[in-house]
Amino acid sequence: MDKKLIMIALAAGAVSFGGAFVAGWFIKPASVVGAAEPGPNGASDAPPLLGTTTPAVLTPTLTPTTDRAGARSLTEQQLKDLIYEVREKINDYDAKVAALEKEKERLRIAQQTLTRDIETLNNLRVDLAATVASVRSERDSLLKTRVEVERTEKANLVAIAAAYDKMDAGSASEILTNMSMSQSRGAGSSRTSLDDAVKILYFMQDRTKAKVLEEMTTAEPALAALLSQRLKQVQEGK
Repeated sequence: MDKKLIMIALAAGAVSFGGAFVAGWFIKPASVVGAAEPGPNGASDAPPLLGTTTPAVLTPTLTPTTDRAGARSLTEQQLKDLIYEVREKINDYDAKVAALEKEKERLRIAQQTLTRDIETLNNLRVDLAATVASVRSERDSLLKTRVEVERTEKANLVAIAAAYDKMDAGSASEILTNMSMSQSRGAGSSRTSLDDAVKILYFMQDRTKAKVLEEMTTAEPALAALLSQRLKQVQEGK
C-alpha cells in the first residue's frame, strides 16, 4: 500500500516538473527579447521573474536608419518631379523654337513673294511709262497732222467753198492743186497751203468735191489721195 502511494507521488512530481519545464520554454524568448531592449538611459532592464503577470511589450522605435531612408525617398521623389518639370520646359522650348522656325520660313517666303511683286510692279511701271510716252507721241503726231478749223475762219471758208462749187470742176481742181504745192511765209515760219486746200474741200458740196477730186486724179493722183486722207483729219473748233 505504501509502495503504490510512493509511485503515485513520483508520477505526479514528474508531470509537474514536465509542465513547469514546457511553460518555462515558451515564456523564455519573450523574456530574452524584453531583456535585450535598452532602457531609457541606454542600460538594459533586468529580466522579469518567472511567473510574473506583467507581459513583455515590443515597442517599435524610429531609428536613424529609418529617418535616412524616408529622407532619401523624399529626395528621390523631388528629383523625379524636378526631372519631369525640366522635361516639360524642354518640350515647351522645342515647341516654341519649332513655331519660330515656321514663322521665320513663312516670313522668308512672304519676303520673296513681296520682292517678286515689287520687281513686277517696277517692270509694269516701266512698260506703262513707255506706253504713256508712245501715246503722247502719237497724240502729238495727231495734233500735228490734224486740220483744225478755227471758229473765226469758218465763215470765210464756207464762202470760199461756195464759190468753188460754182466753178468748173477742172478749174477748181487746178487751183487747189497749185495751192497745195505752193508755200507761203509769215511770222518767221513756213508752212504749206495744203491745209487750206483741205479746208476748202471740206466745206464744198459733196457732188462738187467728188468732181474736183476726179479731175485731180488725172493730173496728180498722189495729191488727190493725200487730200482725201487729210479730209478725215479735219476738226471744227468749238
